[in-house]
Amino acid sequence: MKKLGIYILLSLGVILASSFILQENNDTKNQKKAPVVMAYYVPEKDYQPEKLPLHQLTHIIYSFTNVIDGEMKFRDAENGEKLKSLVAQRKNHPGLKVMIACGGWGADGFSDMAHTAENRKKFVQSVLDFNAEYQLDGLDIDWEYPGIPAANTGARPEDKQNFTLLMKELREGLNTLEREQTLTFASAGWKRYYDHVEINEVMKHVDYMNVMTYDQIGATSPYTGHHTALGLIELEDIKDTPAAVFIESRREEMKKRGYTYEPRSVERIVEFCIDNGVSPQQIVIGAAFYGRAWKGVPPDNNGLYQANGGSYIGWSAYHQIRREFESNGNYKRYWDPIAEAPYLYSATDSVFISYDDTVSVRLKTNYAIKKKLGGIMFWELGNDTKDEDSLLKSIYDASHKE
Repeated sequence: MKKLGIYILLSLGVILASSFILQENNDTKNQKKAPVVMAYYVPEKDYQPEKLPLHQLTHIIYSFTNVIDGEMKFRDAENGEKLKSLVAQRKNHPGLKVMIACGGWGADGFSDMAHTAENRKKFVQSVLDFNAEYQLDGLDIDWEYPGIPAANTGARPEDKQNFTLLMKELREGLNTLEREQTLTFASAGWKRYYDHVEINEVMKHVDYMNVMTYDQIGATSPYTGHHTALGLIELEDIKDTPAAVFIESRREEMKKRGYTYEPRSVERIVEFCIDNGVSPQQIVIGAAFYGRAWKGVPPDNNGLYQANGGSYIGWSAYHQIRREFESNGNYKRYWDPIAEAPYLYSATDSVFISYDDTVSVRLKTNYAIKKKLGGIMFWELGNDTKDEDSLLKSIYDASHKE
């Protein structure tokens, strides 16, 4: 009887322990995964990496290297020492991933590099040597854009397949390095880009797709609008405006070029990507730490969707917007509830400014969490204010709320 009692007690102990482990595993599975917060970063003139708010980031992406003679290199050798100084900050922020970006707007060489197996092998080896030398945690490919000769960069139809091969071979190569590597690429926030990439094949080899949901309207646009909207804007929402009149006048020309106009936004491109098979957990949306401004804008609709007299400022960093415009009594802040985006307008100066502020970046972060996306990234950290209530602080607080 004594042995039987001991056996029963031992059995109950095993059952209780198993239940505890099962419950612990279920709790772990049910825990919400915090979204990644990725900062692209161009070293500032007063470069002090030890003063950067790195504790508010999961990843920082040093920008940029380029494709030079078929290899990934810095154009300016002094960037190497700056990158080493940034990597050294991991000792104070052990959870931080320090990555390198290759490319950027107007950066050429990608199409030729990716065109042959021999060229890709040479490039991949240069990446492995580079990342091993600087002890980096990953790579972001910023090819703007496969198959599209933007900013007079080289492009060919075969870029579509070659981009897939490049990302596959980069993944295989990076997996051989001692440090675990995150592989990402910067994708466009508009649909035509995805006609030129095999998106579902590419996503098999990368961790995240960083969707550039900014510059959704350019400095040369003949009408004003949101350059980094979150909410879904329909053509119906801009009817009876000069923007609508202009778009209608270009409809036939756009049709000949194979596309139709849609107002761009985070919601539109995210839904498009998910509908086309991209896993939400691999999508990272973009916030803009800079604004775009137009001059000669009439006061109708507080300047929104109106004709303009050209670019007032090609772009301006958020710290400049806060210092020179948000605090200027001539400029009034407006909120577009459809676009879920702010803008500034001065009837005195006839200037319209589209930008992200602390409210809109918080909403973008909340959207990423609600849609179970990978997270949020932004261009770029050096444009943020040094004030305590910065754009990054707003993102960080939203990403860590209960």
